[in-house]
This record gives sequence, C-alpha cells and structure tokens, in this order.
Amino acid sequence: MKRCAECGASMESRSCDDLFHVLLALDHARQAPWGPLHGISVSCFLLQHPSRLPADDGARAWALLHAYLEGGLDEVNQLVGQARRGNSHRAKNTPARVARDAELPRRDAPPSRFSVTIEDVAVDGTFPAEEFAERVKAWAAATVDAWSRTM
Repeated sequence: MKRCAECGASMESRSCDDLFHVLLALDHARQAPWGPLHGISVSCFLLQHPSRLPADDGARAWALLHAYLEGGLDEVNQLVGQARRGNSHRAKNTPARVARDAELPRRDAPPSRFSVTIEDVAVDGTFPAEEFAERVKAWAAATVDAWSRTM
C-alpha cells in the first residue's frame, strides 16, 4: 500500500494534495460546516505536511489548533481578530499575536504518522457535511498529539 511520506495516509485512491484541493473548494464556498473550519483544516494539513509550512515554521497554525482545542471556534476567531488588528497599518509597531502560550514543537524531527489524516476527514473523498466538525476536531487533536510527542 502506498502511503504519504509526510502524514502516513493511504494514497490508494487519491493523494493528500488532491484531497486538500477538494477541501479548499468546499472551504472557500464559506458555507457551514466547511467554511468556518477553514483555518483549522489548513493548519492540520500544513502541520501534517511540514514541507509546506510557511516562513513562521507553523507558529500560526500551531496557535490556531491550540485555540480551537481549548476554546472552540470562538477562541480561534478571537485569535484571528487579534492577528488581523496586528497586521493593520494602524498597529504600526505592535506585532500580531499569533502564538498563544503553546510552545512550538521542534521542526527537526516531525512525526511521519498521525492517527487521523485528511484521508479520514474526507471519508469517501467528498468531505461529507455530516459529522464533518467532529472529524476536523479529531484531526486537530491527532495533529497536536503527534507533534507534542516530538517536544
């Protein structure tokens, strides 16, 4: 069985990239249940595919997952709002707050297997709405758990 080298998902029917593009199309429609969880889904995908992490080494993604698992979407929205205000031209020298009190895991030894991957969230490749939020929460928890073991 062929597996993704970064997250360990089976790649029998579709690659992680293919699934991610399907999910992004659903996210960008901005309809529930996909749209509100866009930041969480992207964070999970990036942290499970660390070769794609942005220049911040995943600090924003890590903070969003911790916020989500600790306080749900309300906490995430508060964190995103703070980051947006920090990025405003009005903020001048005030850095955007992206890292909660969660220590960023080491990048030199990323996990290569996760108990929940994008393949699990996709179910049949279509990311069905039924229980989507529960699958994303399990994905977020599995991502944080695996990375936490590298600390």
